[in-house]
Amino acid sequence: MIKNTFCTLDGIGEKTEKRLWKDGILTWKDFTGTQQLPGVSPERKVLYDALLNRDDEELQAGNAEYFNCRIKRRDHWRLFDFFRENAVCLDIETNGFQPHYGGVVTVVGLYDGYEYKALIRGEDLTAENLTREISRYKCLITFYGASFDVPFILKSFKGVRFNIPHFDLCFAAKRLGLEGGLKKLEQTLGIMREESVQGLGGYDAVKLWEAYRRGSEEALNLLITYNREDTVNLMHMASVFYERLRLSTGIEEYLSSGVA
Repeated sequence: MIKNTFCTLDGIGEKTEKRLWKDGILTWKDFTGTQQLPGVSPERKVLYDALLNRDDEELQAGNAEYFNCRIKRRDHWRLFDFFRENAVCLDIETNGFQPHYGGVVTVVGLYDGYEYKALIRGEDLTAENLTREISRYKCLITFYGASFDVPFILKSFKGVRFNIPHFDLCFAAKRLGLEGGLKKLEQTLGIMREESVQGLGGYDAVKLWEAYRRGSEEALNLLITYNREDTVNLMHMASVFYERLRLSTGIEEYLSSGVA
């Protein structure tokens, strides 16, 4: 989808982007390979071509940080398919308080489509470990992470940065007209949770951490299972939401009609 994207260019919105698709300008290569475009001055065309050529170079180089700044946050989903194999799902658990009022991160769950990893407070959850883990990836996937998980981590761990595109599934769901939190959306999509953590929510995660602090290893194991379900399920949801968002742009209509 990213190579079909023109709304990153100043002065081109989604309506103009669709008009370009209708006229057979479906990819960056189509755009730069056309000498003249209706409504685009020769001077602006030169500027646009330079930007798209740079975008293509950076994309082929896999420079995710470049696109983190280049593309508006609401359009980061368009990068998911290209960076899918280097994407990581992230979900945190906390002790129930905000950072400025004694709040701490208790668990950070990470899943890359192959392996789930949990970083645990008091064991291996450090700024250094977080930085090392995040640096391995080129796309971040969360649910409401732009408003909760990421700010909480940034306030809690000095030096940690998120400089890669961020596909927040909560806001993607809203764009698609889907209502509810993560658990409800999982039910809507037919995603089942492990039986041991079905029905558990955020407050239960807080209580499980407190039970672990009092000496219950069983509580920690259940907390990790709960976090794993939260984290791993994001990858499947990201694939579904990406396809639905892509279809919502109308691009498939022009690709299938052979207008190019």
